[in-house]
Amino acid sequence: MKRLLTALMLFAAPATAQTAAAGDVARADAAAKARIDAAVPASGFAGVYTVYQGPRRITGGSVGVAVVGEPGGFAAESVWPWASVTKQVVATMVMQEVDKGRLSLDVPAGRYLPALDPSAPTLRQLLQHRAGLRNPDDSAKDAKGEPGFYTSGETGLGWCLKRRGAAGGQWRYNNCDYIVLGAILERTTRTALPALFAQRIAAPLGLTAHFATAAPVTVDEAWTGGPDAAERAMLVRYGAAGGLVGTSGDMAAFDRALLSGTLLTQSALTTMWKGDPTLGYMALGQWTFNAQLKGCAAPVRIVERRGAIGRFQVRNVILPDRGMTIVLLTNRGDFDFGEIWQGKGPSYAILSSAACA
Repeated sequence: MKRLLTALMLFAAPATAQTAAAGDVARADAAAKARIDAAVPASGFAGVYTVYQGPRRITGGSVGVAVVGEPGGFAAESVWPWASVTKQVVATMVMQEVDKGRLSLDVPAGRYLPALDPSAPTLRQLLQHRAGLRNPDDSAKDAKGEPGFYTSGETGLGWCLKRRGAAGGQWRYNNCDYIVLGAILERTTRTALPALFAQRIAAPLGLTAHFATAAPVTVDEAWTGGPDAAERAMLVRYGAAGGLVGTSGDMAAFDRALLSGTLLTQSALTTMWKGDPTLGYMALGQWTFNAQLKGCAAPVRIVERRGAIGRFQVRNVILPDRGMTIVLLTNRGDFDFGEIWQGKGPSYAILSSAACA
């Protein structure tokens, strides 16, 4: 009888430990949810937010109304412009090709796109905005004073390849860099970029995200406060530099796939996320840096990709060492997120609430 009781106790011990561990995780998640759900509205943010810890959704929801002065809140299933988070996705698809040995980061990109001459910038320089291309922000202004590249003037790859300057040196943010990268992907994979995104990322991850078209393609793509016809036309012109649209859940799923190794090998991910301190910690298609968050004992490694087109802003943040992702989407173009590395502002407060007890 004594031996039987001893055996039963040994059998029960692991299960008891697992139950206790699960309880600890649940309590930690609940505490993090309470902190985040308090910090987001306190920051003045209005829009949709989603936070994951690994595969577990910690919290998410909406704050504020979709249109100032009108009733009606945001919806988690609404389709948003991803703006320059598109660049993070394009960088990932480039690194998939590097992973497979079909592209190399440090050879002239003219090898892959003959429209570029032999002195063309490298893929790394394109990914880091150091290619010396013409900048769409400097294109001839339209009747409203906006760069015509995005509205009514000449646009696309042809415009980007004219009168290129020397590559190298410090970076200058430039949407043409990613329009060229998109063209390189299309030529080397023999697949149009929207289809490539669907095959490589959207379909495997079960996302509804896609490249914008002139008219909405899903019922949740047209919502009060969302992009109107003129803004959608602008998104189409951004293409590989900012043309993706999708939900906050789609974006969080993409982030989790990066963390889990579903989309890239560890070697390729390490390369893509290596921030260069001489370039303001620019990595490839995103920024990677360490920051001291409020309440954390040590600095936290942060991968940040931000975006803004017109009145839409995005903050997509991954904390690789903690397996955490934070997505923030707003249609308030004047909302000031602040700077995480400066230790102040809404982004800093929200990340601190998520990562630090």
